[in-house]
Amino acid sequence: MSKRLVLSGLVAALLCGVAGFWLLTAPSVWHAVRGSVPVATGPARLENGQTLFWAGGCASCHATPDQDDRLRLGGGRALPTPFGTFRVPNLSSDTRDGIGAWSELTFIAAMREGVSPDGRHYYPAFPYTSYALMNDQDLVDLLAFLKTLPPVSGRIADHDLPFPFSFRRGLGLWKWLNLGGVSYQPQTGQSDLWNRGAYLVNGPGHCAECHSPRDVMGGIRTPLRLSGGPDPEGGAGYIPNLTSHPSGLAKWTAEDVAEFLKTGFTPDFDSAGGSMASVIKNMGHLEDADRMAIATYLKSLPPLPSNKPAKKTP
Repeated sequence: MSKRLVLSGLVAALLCGVAGFWLLTAPSVWHAVRGSVPVATGPARLENGQTLFWAGGCASCHATPDQDDRLRLGGGRALPTPFGTFRVPNLSSDTRDGIGAWSELTFIAAMREGVSPDGRHYYPAFPYTSYALMNDQDLVDLLAFLKTLPPVSGRIADHDLPFPFSFRRGLGLWKWLNLGGVSYQPQTGQSDLWNRGAYLVNGPGHCAECHSPRDVMGGIRTPLRLSGGPDPEGGAGYIPNLTSHPSGLAKWTAEDVAEFLKTGFTPDFDSAGGSMASVIKNMGHLEDADRMAIATYLKSLPPLPSNKPAKKTP
């Protein structure tokens, strides 16, 4: 076999590989994979949309910094991470700079597929791997509520990411590894309260996005889901274990968990701090039944040990 023939074969294999990569990582592929078909829902329910807004913690990330109105969703917050700095986009009803002109299908594609209206991959700092579990009606309701909030003008600067993380197309491969499943299906044999809690925790609440360890590519380590993890913003802190392990919620009752979500006070009379303080502000807007549903689900989780590093002895 001549060297020229070998070289031609290598070039052909390389071109096929590049073409395959370009095809499999195309944002448009995710419309087929995730199945965002025309929405068959009833009229939007604003009260339900408001509940999902608080359960999803939208204000914690998207509220305009340095002002007190948590319903002004102009974005702009910087999120430092080990992969670079992400900047939270404008989620207000502004038709130019926010999502005021988005259709229901556009919103569902963003929430379930991580695809932007202009056909680009969203970075998973936007937790669409969790929002993908939300059902059509809830997403329609949430969008309708968001559009009732005040418009805030102003476009947000792009993310500041080093190569290769700045290469968005590569997120298509990340999605093949980490974005799966369909909207949440209630589990038979479990109570309505448990299923409501499972939906809120794993879907709109996206609790696992912070409370789980991640692999080197930033994907959640599924076997250790909700067992706690390093601060996703790259800080020195460690996000707590939410399972019934002694390093987590073993000594808490469901009532303790529900009360914490309402007031921010632990059974030992400590209080929530850091980013969790903002979460408590959101959870305080929920009905007692929803907080108890979350608590019921969390208390049912099997114990998983935390991978929190041991404190070094001075």
